[in-house]
Amino acid sequence: MAADDRPPSPAEALKTYKAKRRFDATPEPAEGGVADESARAFVIQKHWATRLHYDFRLELDGTMKSWAVPKGPSYDPHDKRMAMPTEDHPIAYNRFEGTIPAGNYGAGKVVIWDKGTWVPLEDPHQGFRDGKLKFELRGHKMHGHWALVRMKGRAQGGRQDPWLLIKERDGFVRPATEFSVVDELPDSVQDLDDRPAAVTPSGGAVTAPAPAPPARSGPPAGARPAALPATLQPQLAVLVDGPPADPQAWVFEIKFDGYRMLARAEGGTVRLVTRNGHDWTARLPALQQALQAMDLPDGWYDGEIIMPGQETPADFQALQGAFDSAHTEHIVYYLFDLPFCAGQDLRQVPLVERRAVLQRIVERKPHPNVRFSAVFEAPPKDILASACQLGLEGLIAKRRESSYAGRRSSDWIKLKCGRRQEFVIGGWTDPKGSRAGIGSLLLGMHGDDGKLRYAGNVGTGFDDRTLRALRQRLDGLEAPRSPFDGGGSGLPRGSHWVRPELVCEVAFGEMTREGKVRHSVFHGLRDDKPAAAVSREQALHLPVARRKAAAPAPAPAATAAALPAGLRVSHPERVVDARSGITKIELVRYYALVAPLMLEHLWRRPIAMVRAPDGVDGQQFFQKHLDRYRMEGVAALDPKMVPGHPAMLEIVAPAGLLSAAQMNVIEFHTWNAVATAADKPDRMTFDLDPGEGVDWPQMQEAAQLVHAFLHELGLPGWLKTSGGKGLHVVVPIKPQHGWDPVKDFSQAVVQHLARTIPQRFVAKSGPKNRVGRIFIDYLRNGFGATTVCAWSARARPGLGISVPVHWDELAHLKGGDHWTVATVHQRLDAGNSPWDGYARSALSINAAMKKLGFRPA
Repeated sequence: MAADDRPPSPAEALKTYKAKRRFDATPEPAEGGVADESARAFVIQKHWATRLHYDFRLELDGTMKSWAVPKGPSYDPHDKRMAMPTEDHPIAYNRFEGTIPAGNYGAGKVVIWDKGTWVPLEDPHQGFRDGKLKFELRGHKMHGHWALVRMKGRAQGGRQDPWLLIKERDGFVRPATEFSVVDELPDSVQDLDDRPAAVTPSGGAVTAPAPAPPARSGPPAGARPAALPATLQPQLAVLVDGPPADPQAWVFEIKFDGYRMLARAEGGTVRLVTRNGHDWTARLPALQQALQAMDLPDGWYDGEIIMPGQETPADFQALQGAFDSAHTEHIVYYLFDLPFCAGQDLRQVPLVERRAVLQRIVERKPHPNVRFSAVFEAPPKDILASACQLGLEGLIAKRRESSYAGRRSSDWIKLKCGRRQEFVIGGWTDPKGSRAGIGSLLLGMHGDDGKLRYAGNVGTGFDDRTLRALRQRLDGLEAPRSPFDGGGSGLPRGSHWVRPELVCEVAFGEMTREGKVRHSVFHGLRDDKPAAAVSREQALHLPVARRKAAAPAPAPAATAAALPAGLRVSHPERVVDARSGITKIELVRYYALVAPLMLEHLWRRPIAMVRAPDGVDGQQFFQKHLDRYRMEGVAALDPKMVPGHPAMLEIVAPAGLLSAAQMNVIEFHTWNAVATAADKPDRMTFDLDPGEGVDWPQMQEAAQLVHAFLHELGLPGWLKTSGGKGLHVVVPIKPQHGWDPVKDFSQAVVQHLARTIPQRFVAKSGPKNRVGRIFIDYLRNGFGATTVCAWSARARPGLGISVPVHWDELAHLKGGDHWTVATVHQRLDAGNSPWDGYARSALSINAAMKKLGFRPA
């Protein structure tokens, strides 16, 4: 190699990187990391800076050569993605996830979107100099052959020539109209631990857990000072069909047969919270006292509560019975993770180090009802076999070096001893002989189209008390007809029908080709899971090495965003919005991504849809009823549910959002009532609509004023962006009054605000009336009126989206369209958590009416 061709030393190559950063103000590493030319690393970091982009980095000559790819990679060779070269980064940057604070270079959130090794297919040094790199990627999401090609003579403004990132043709190629890796696999991944772990075979018996590592001074590496958050989204596991192929990179814990429970300790007080954010402290007084007696450091503790069984380590029915009888003093809490502790955010600390801290805390001042969840050193098949012999539910495997992610992640996987899942109860049969209560429960699961299908019955696993309690609850849900698709066909004669609201957990030996369970055993009701979310749980197959594949191995954590195989999107390349450049296929993928969040707001509500066949700049029209085109997952409501109104529509499955978007629907609007009680609204909506000349700070102030006045009336107010210019304040109410009294009362609230603060508010619509002021639209509360649904896109330039937010986030919003279809990934971690507790906060408006001096007509 000629002297002029020699690459600069790492120290020289990193000068630009260091010159752009203040390392006393940013968590990014200044240097470090170990180069390995025999297994060169690659990393792709998803970076929300001024605009979302993907930082593509390849290890070469002791640093990470870097490119910014605005749209991210594509498995379609026709997509030549622009890749702008940026400064070299240190190898230590491969592990960086976090937020670069405002005011610093590259300010914004950074996650490790993919990571692995890359194998040059030609001389990489020559290829880098010549501007043509060909290589193979071996990552979680990125596979196969790729090329980076420099576009010579295209540089502008003193920048380097841009490159193109191109997928080479091989077995991993996928057309862009069928698969988008950045949309369908949006989440972070973590690298595997390359160090060999000690494994002690035990001939099938589970060996003793390894002792806790010795204590170390100070917080573990990766910890960051942080205030204790008020809420926490737990990490969830993915069901798989077999143990991982690299067991040395994982730890294995018992899968407890209980309820997931989080504990928040602060100032000596402990609060107990379910995985869905429900506060169960009052239901678990003995456990709260036990935890407080342990003098826990302030922090969030993650674990599972169980009721020890007489014949098995855990008894799920006994656990549920303890709550029913208020005798919860024997419940045991197994702790297995520690996301926050003593003023430190430990979520980026490797799992094994978080567990070491947790074990020392639990063992420092132990309590018999609070235990540390041990891990076991043995081949996973042996551990699973032993667990099954003991009557346990299965195992949870977790990557040793993984961070704590507040979402479902493939870094945690579950292996079950038998087949067991949740079912919706759709009816019951009469008891026979001396049995009381019920004979069996009729079970159902939702299909891809959202329809509830009969899945067999369960008649064993009950005790007398459970039978009586079930009968009492079922009698309160009596329904005149079968809730199952197809009515009563194939169901037992003389069945009694109920509204499909209860969820139960059932173990079964097998499921027939027709989708019916056999050898089923009842394990208990699941009050912590909504019926709408129950569908058949499919075990994912862990990817293994292969010579050729038709598609990249997906990270199971993100499969919710994948498009159904049967969905065909016509004209996928059509641009829906010229400002953002979003195409029709990208909008469809957006709705696939947010469907789990959006269905919580859509479920059982009549809807209206805004269709825009020519995009946001063309003609738009509302659709409230079925037309000649059928949309999978969109169903017509029974006309009897909404008397005097043509049959309305509802979204019954995620497929409904996708098929509607395929039919050029952009917006989804919902009623303020559910279909089963369509004559009595269960919420009021106050739509803050700015007039000409109103700036955003005035909108923020107005929302606070509305919130404060509602508080004076004793009413809860929940905030969301509108996706357009305004904000929505939503008040959950008990469905006691008809539409007219609720609308009239909301009008009285608006009129009071307009009289009290006329310089800010106006109670009359029309552009002339609200110049420089804000119209609070109470008309949203009338019969048949709708409001845009949370997570719906808006048919306006930019494709803003309506997003639930905390009130303390209001000051940081930049507008009603703060988030858009293009930037939604910035918000997915929070999801619907800002509205945790929404349903529980519903109140009667009678007291508020009296306080305002309002009398219904």
